[in-house]
Amino acid sequence: MGYFLSVLGMVFIVEAVPYILFPAKVKSFARSVQDIKDGTLQAAGLVAALVGLLVIALGRGMTGM
Repeated sequence: MGYFLSVLGMVFIVEAVPYILFPAKVKSFARSVQDIKDGTLQAAGLVAALVGLLVIALGRGMTGM
């Protein structure tokens, strides 16, 4: 459970970086998301999830877990 919480904490840190460094660009991007088709957003989300799974699989393979 401790490892999971560490990873979750790192996700929050990585997600916060754009808001800290580029708040105006984040606002602009958030406004422009409304113009993107739902299917495109779903595809991008699916690709991001698959890349995340690939990174996890590679990481677990490197550590022998």
